[in-house]
Amino acid sequence: MIEIAEYLAPNHSILWDMVQQCGVRKVVGAMDLDAQGGGEAPWTYTSLLRAKNAYEDRGLELVVLESRPPLDKTKLGLPGRDEEITAVCELISNMGALGIEVWCYEWMPVMNWMRTSTTIRSRGGALVTGYDHSQMTKAPLTEYGEVSEEQLWDNLRYFLERVIPVAEAAGVKLAMHPDDPPLSPIRGLARIMRSIENFERLLELVPSPMNGITLCQGNFTLMTDDLPAVIRKFADKIFFVHMRDVAGVPEKFQETFHDAGKTDMVACMRAYRDIGFDGVLRPDHVPTMAGDDNENAGYSAIGRLFAIGYLQGIREAVYAEGRQP
Repeated sequence: MIEIAEYLAPNHSILWDMVQQCGVRKVVGAMDLDAQGGGEAPWTYTSLLRAKNAYEDRGLELVVLESRPPLDKTKLGLPGRDEEITAVCELISNMGALGIEVWCYEWMPVMNWMRTSTTIRSRGGALVTGYDHSQMTKAPLTEYGEVSEEQLWDNLRYFLERVIPVAEAAGVKLAMHPDDPPLSPIRGLARIMRSIENFERLLELVPSPMNGITLCQGNFTLMTDDLPAVIRKFADKIFFVHMRDVAGVPEKFQETFHDAGKTDMVACMRAYRDIGFDGVLRPDHVPTMAGDDNENAGYSAIGRLFAIGYLQGIREAVYAEGRQP
């Protein structure tokens, strides 16, 4: 059965206790970027060990790592990329040694997930994030100028050819996160993980049991009208799931409560059940609800607790269907 996890920063907060009170025991974690004692990089064995133990000492199990060493030089093919790749290889080897089986990474150069607003009013006045590409068309190029899609593909191949063998030896699955938003270019920078066809190309680029996908539903549902079919299509290449939802199209959308977007969440849960997915999903990008602050837009503590309860409910219903004669 699919398990529900939650993203928790590596330093203890009340959210650690709250998600456990909701029945969550699996953690999607991050490297501790603030605990570089003696100049030690956060992807060294001892740094990762301390982070892993911090979770486990509180009764949580770290199963996915969702932070990365610097990778912009690698994505852009700039001098210094080999040093960045060496750091990634060290991270993956240490994850394997510590039994952390999935690394969620992405291929968005310079800018990660992007929004043009973090204060759109949603149901009951909850605040959600949104993106309007028409507001970005006159944005200046970044300092890197124009970067083509084929440059990104070439640089991704270079990266994977060096990293995949390390991942195979370590037993660590590489789960590529889609571009957010799934549009190209933005400010002159191409973005290639933005379509079903491009994810197929990713899997064929360097074939390996360790080369797979983070199925972030908020992005994939902007790429297709039949998300359950896509889940079934990729099946054993889905290593990790972000469950969130949106309303709109890639050029203009806003995030929603998990029960209020364009996606049939129950049909998606059935698809995960039918393919035998036994990894973890986590709720992602939730509204900021009354009583919480919007400082970390998309990650309201109260909104996440609502999402956990909603996803637990549909999971129990869907898997109960599967047990009926």
